[in-house]
Amino acid sequence: MTVAESGWSENEIGVLHAKVKALKASMGKVIIGQEEVIESLIICLLAGGHALVEGVPGLGKTLLVKSLAQATDMEFRRVQFTPDLMPSDIVGTEILEEDHATKKREFRFQQGPVFTQVLLADEINRAPPKTQSALLEAMQERSVTFAGQTHKLPRPFFVLATQNPIEQAGTYPLPEAQLDRFLLHIDVGYPSEDEEIAMVSATTHAGLKDAEPAMDVESLLRLQALVRDIEIGEHLLRYATRLVRATRPRETTVEAVKKHVGWGAGPRAGQALVLASKARALMQGRLAVTREDIGHMLLPVLAHRVLRNFEAEADGIAIADILAALRDAIKPE
Repeated sequence: MTVAESGWSENEIGVLHAKVKALKASMGKVIIGQEEVIESLIICLLAGGHALVEGVPGLGKTLLVKSLAQATDMEFRRVQFTPDLMPSDIVGTEILEEDHATKKREFRFQQGPVFTQVLLADEINRAPPKTQSALLEAMQERSVTFAGQTHKLPRPFFVLATQNPIEQAGTYPLPEAQLDRFLLHIDVGYPSEDEEIAMVSATTHAGLKDAEPAMDVESLLRLQALVRDIEIGEHLLRYATRLVRATRPRETTVEAVKKHVGWGAGPRAGQALVLASKARALMQGRLAVTREDIGHMLLPVLAHRVLRNFEAEADGIAIADILAALRDAIKPE
C-alpha cells in the first residue's frame, strides 16, 4: 500500500516534513556541531523507538535531550542512575493516605519519573540489573505494572539512556534483552576544534537560550504514523533481513562475522533497521526507502545487538569494522 492509498494528502505530508526540518534547525541553534547525532536522535523519535547514547562526560548529552523535549513541547524528566537507586525510584510506589473527611485510609499509587514523555536515564549502567530492568516493561509495553495494576504511560514516550564508555569500574553492563529494546545506539564523539571553540564561547556567556518550540505533540504522533506508511520495496525488505541474518555466526557466509562475532542480532533488529530506514527517508524528504537509508542505519541499529567474541576484543576489532565488512559482502538481490 502506498502513502497516498493510506489516506495521506500531499499538503499534510509537506507540512509535517517542514516541521521535521524546523525541529532539526531549532536543536542545531542550541547544540553546536553533532549534526549526525541530532539527526539520529530525531530518526529514533520519529520511528517511535528509544536511544542508547554513549559518550564521555561533558559532550552535551543532557542538553541534547532537554533541547529535544523543548523543541517538541514534551514533558522532560531526568533520572541519575546510581548504585543505590531502587526500582520504585523510577516507576513509583504506593503510599498510605488518609481521607480527612471519612478518616478512611487507603493506598494510592504515587507515579515515578518514568511517567513522562521524554525520560533521560543518565549513566544507566551505574545501577544494578534489578533497577535497570524496571525500565523494560515501560520501554516495550509503554506501561507500568505495580501491585497487579497496569498504569499506561503518556504518549509519545521516549527513553534516552546514556552510558560512559571509559569508567567501567563499579558499573553493571546492560543485559542483551534490555539492549535489544533500544532502537539505536548513538555514539557521541568529540567536536572539531572550531565547534569546541564555539561551544566554549556560547556556554561562558550569560543567557544561554533554550530550544524554540518547532513541533507539537499531535504533529509528532502524526509523523510517527506516517513513518509506518513509508514505502519499502520487497527487494529492500529482503536486503535488510539478509543483513540481520548474516550477523549470526552459524548462518553467515561473511568471514569477518564467522571469525569475530560471538552472538548475532535477533528478529527485532530487522524490524528496527526497517523502521529506522523509513524514518531517515522521511527526514530526507522521500516517501520510499533506498538502499542508502539501510546502509546508513546499519551501524546504529546493530552496534549494540551484535556481540564480539573474545578474539575480536583481544585483537581490538571494532564492531564498526565488522559491520562495514558485512555491508560490503551482502548486496541487494
